[in-house]
Amino acid sequence: MSGTRQIGFIGGGNMAQALIGGLLKQGFAAAQISVAEPNETARLKLTATFGVRCAADGTALAGSCETLVLAVKPQVMREVCMALAPQLASRLVQPLIISIAAGTRMPDIARWLGGIANQARIVRAMPNTPALVGKGIAGLCANQLATPADHAQAQKILEAVGAAIWVEDEALIDPVTAVSGSGPAYFFYFLEGMIAAGIDLGLSETAARQLAVHTCAGAAELARQSPEALATLRANVTSKGGTTQAALESMEADQVRAAIARAVKAASARGRELGDLLGAD
Repeated sequence: MSGTRQIGFIGGGNMAQALIGGLLKQGFAAAQISVAEPNETARLKLTATFGVRCAADGTALAGSCETLVLAVKPQVMREVCMALAPQLASRLVQPLIISIAAGTRMPDIARWLGGIANQARIVRAMPNTPALVGKGIAGLCANQLATPADHAQAQKILEAVGAAIWVEDEALIDPVTAVSGSGPAYFFYFLEGMIAAGIDLGLSETAARQLAVHTCAGAAELARQSPEALATLRANVTSKGGTTQAALESMEADQVRAAIARAVKAASARGRELGDLLGAD
């Protein structure tokens, strides 16, 4: 990735590190990336690992970077935005602001930025933890001030660690969070159950984990690549009167599909609640 555009990360945690690593692999120069991270040990690690410039706070980044990635915990987003606001207010051209914090809505971010609220070009992104191994997917939504170039920039940054899709309505970020943001935890929960069952049936923990993880990873890749419907792929494994049918009938009797749907809807509802709480004055 060439050019002189500067990207500043406010927060240097795991997701920021994943994005930085992905950008460097895509050809972005370390000199084009800066990080504001209050923890000194974390700053030293970031510099040693990626060769990027680090500062204790985001003041300089707010004054110089064309793109600011807000990679902080939702609970401190208000404080961070209000601290950045004075420096941003002194700029003639505002940076693109990308938030990867769960539950913080774009109108609230704009409001916390104070005087530049009506100039703030914001993209809200919901990545997930497989980004740590370059296999993530993010849902993105932009406010009306964001330009096509902003859309392209945000997509380029998030696609450095996987895939990205756009939704038109910010309200859909809560379902995105419920399906993909929280989704890895559901998957790990299911894997834990498979592995535990394998151990109960006599497999070693190592063997059960290898079988379960590789099977699920392979099935996910097959689903990704195959043009067939998931129901067809499932039917292809299910022989009448066989072992797979016995397992699926047991899951249907336990209403596993309905339980999954309820869980995802509960996550989405909680996302809306968190947005209300975090945005309340």
